[in-house]
Amino acid sequence: MRFVLFLCLLLAPVVARAQAVTVFAAASLTDALKDIAAEWTKAGHKPLRLSFGASSSLARQIEQGAPVNLFASADLKWMDYLAEKTLIAADTRRNLLGNTLVLIVPSDKRRQIAITPSLDLTALLGANGRIATGDPAHVPVGLYAREALTKLGLWDAVMPRLARTEDVRAALLLVERGEAPAGIVYSTDAAASKGVSVAGTFPADSHQAITYPFAVTKAGDTPEARSVMTYLAGPQARAIFSQRGFKVQ
Repeated sequence: MRFVLFLCLLLAPVVARAQAVTVFAAASLTDALKDIAAEWTKAGHKPLRLSFGASSSLARQIEQGAPVNLFASADLKWMDYLAEKTLIAADTRRNLLGNTLVLIVPSDKRRQIAITPSLDLTALLGANGRIATGDPAHVPVGLYAREALTKLGLWDAVMPRLARTEDVRAALLLVERGEAPAGIVYSTDAAASKGVSVAGTFPADSHQAITYPFAVTKAGDTPEARSVMTYLAGPQARAIFSQRGFKVQ
């Protein structure tokens, strides 16, 4: 009897971990999801396990078998990537949020810039400065930035001066530290930092609409995961997303 009791106590944490919900989310969702996770826990639920990074990196980890229950991407491309491989529960997929693409500078060098085809971004960068943004080869913010700069006819001049980062928060950090004189991030990231100032907003028609699809993964499809998904789409979470500057859809 004592052995059985000991075994139950030993296995209890394992069972608890098995029921915990793991969320992989785009780096730009860091602050909002931490706020939402805190409210979720206050409501009596098990704490969420949150992991943030570039949507591309997270999607590939899911493809490689990472134990994830829910994925939140900063663009449609990487959710589509997993959907094509039947790695998400298709009936749970929802586009929940939108965002805005902005040009930032260090807060002690505030300025206002009209982002038009006549903008000389290289002059803003100086002789050796670089513009920080996510790697446009795969990071969503970099993909949006490349599309916008191309549409405006600025890409060829700016491309050699890019500081390509692993995710949007890394780009934000370079500008905060003054290691890059400018950066391209989402408006929600800029709003979360006292170290940067928004110099200008990219025209909405210069790039695809910034969309955040959420979905439960096929391998992590549990009742708990679906409950979290429902909560993220519900009024309390929507209010927090809105407070953090996201466009709630």
